[in-house]
Amino acid sequence: MAQVLEFKLPDLGEGLTEAEIVRWLVEVGDVVAVDQPVVEVETAKAMVEVPCPYGGVVTARFGAEGAELPVGAPLLTVAVGETADGRPVGDGSGAGTDGAKDGASGREPAAEGSGNVLVGYGTSEAPARRRRVHPTAPVVNGRPRAPEPVRETRADTPQAAPSTPAGRAAPADGPVPVISPLVRRLARQNGLDLRKLTGSGPDGLILRADVEHALRAAGTQDRPDTTKAGPAPATAAPASVTRVPLKGIRGAVADKLSRSRNEIPDATCWVDADATELMRTRAAMNAAGGPKISVLALLARICTAALARFPELNSSVDTEAREIVRYADVHLGFAAQTERGLVVPVVRDAHTRDAESLTAEFARLTEAAREGTLTPAQLTGGTFTLNNYGVFGVDGSTPIINHPEAAMLGVGRIVPKPWVHEGELAVRQVVQLSLTFDHRVCDGGTAGGFLRHVADCVEQPAVLLRTL
Repeated sequence: MAQVLEFKLPDLGEGLTEAEIVRWLVEVGDVVAVDQPVVEVETAKAMVEVPCPYGGVVTARFGAEGAELPVGAPLLTVAVGETADGRPVGDGSGAGTDGAKDGASGREPAAEGSGNVLVGYGTSEAPARRRRVHPTAPVVNGRPRAPEPVRETRADTPQAAPSTPAGRAAPADGPVPVISPLVRRLARQNGLDLRKLTGSGPDGLILRADVEHALRAAGTQDRPDTTKAGPAPATAAPASVTRVPLKGIRGAVADKLSRSRNEIPDATCWVDADATELMRTRAAMNAAGGPKISVLALLARICTAALARFPELNSSVDTEAREIVRYADVHLGFAAQTERGLVVPVVRDAHTRDAESLTAEFARLTEAAREGTLTPAQLTGGTFTLNNYGVFGVDGSTPIINHPEAAMLGVGRIVPKPWVHEGELAVRQVVQLSLTFDHRVCDGGTAGGFLRHVADCVEQPAVLLRTL
C-alpha cells in the first residue's frame, strides 16, 4: 500500500525562519528520487535548491512561486511504497523525518531516510522536530487527502480580526505559537503580549500581520473620537506611493544594520593615504606574468597583516557572557553589490592566502553572488569586513559594522590629487581609508594604530615584507 508522506520546508540554518519559493523544479505527478532537488527557494541569505528526502510520485505542491513559507510548512507530498496492484511508486527510503503516518493504516513509516537536508550538506538521519506547526494529512474514505495549501499573509494586506474560528489563542501557560523572531521582537518593542493574540496562521501560528493588526487596533482605540463633530472633510487622494516589502536579502540587511546600530557603540576614524606606490607595485606584479592581481586582494593582504599586529579588531562581543571573543583566524568578509541587494561573502582563512589566491577567491565569490548561488555558509562566519565603496565613485564613508564583528575597513576611490611628496607639491594617487570599530573591544589608540599601519602599507608596500 502506498504511503503519502509530507515533506516540510526544512530548517535552512543560520537562524533563518522563512523562505520564498522562487521556482518549482517538479510538477504534480512527477517521479522523484531520494535527495532530488524539488524547489528553489530564496532566504535572507541566499538562493538554495531544496532536495526531497523521499522517493516516489509527487501528489501535491504547496505554495505558488513568489509565496513565503515559514520553516515547518508543507512543501509537497510524495506517494511512496506500492500501489494497489503492486507497482512501486517510490523506493520509500526517505521515510519521514517528520513522522508522517500511513493514511490507511495509521502506522508510522520507518525512521530511515536522507532527512530534510540541503544540497551539498550530506544526508543522514534527521533529528526529531522540536515542534509541529502543521497537522499531518487527514484521511477521507480510507484514502489520504493532501492538506490545504499554506496561505501567504503579507503585512500590507488588509485582514479581518485574528479572532477567527480557524485561529487558536495561545494557552496561558504553554508556549506561544510563534516561529519568526522578528514577530517576537516587534511585539516586545511595542509592549504587546503575544499570549493575548489569536494567530491566523496554520494551527494558530501567530504571524507578523496578526501583531501589526493588533497594534493598529490599539492605535485606533487611543485616538479621540471625532465622529460626533461631523464628517471629516474630504481630502485629496495621496500621491502615487510604491511600497517595497522588507523581505529576503533587503529585509535581512535592514535587520542586521539596525541591530548593529542598536547594539554596537561604534566610532570611526579615517586618513588619506598616497596609494601611488601601491598602484605601481600592482602594475609591476601584473607585468611579471601569471594571473592578474586585483587592488582588493592587495588591500585584503594589508588588512590581514594589520590584524596580526592588532588582533583586538578581529573579534566580537558576547553580550550575555560580557566577554570579548578574539579569533586566531581571519575570515574576511567583503561587501558585494548585486541585483538582489548587498551581500557580504566571506573568504575563509584569508590570513593564509597570498595576493594571487585572494584575487581568485574574490572573483569566485563575486561571480556566485551575482548569480545568486552563494550558500548560507559562504555568507556567514566573518570576523572582519573590507568594504571597497570606491567602486561607486565616492571618496569616503562611515561604514556600519557587519554585526557581530568588531570592525570594518572602508576604502574610497583612488584618484589623482595634489599631494606634498618629498617636500614638493605633486599629483599623486590618493585614497581615503576609514575604520569603523566597536569601542568596547578597543580604544582609539588601537584603532588608530591599525589604520596607520594600513596606510603605511598602502604608501610603502615594502612594509609588508616584514610580515611575509
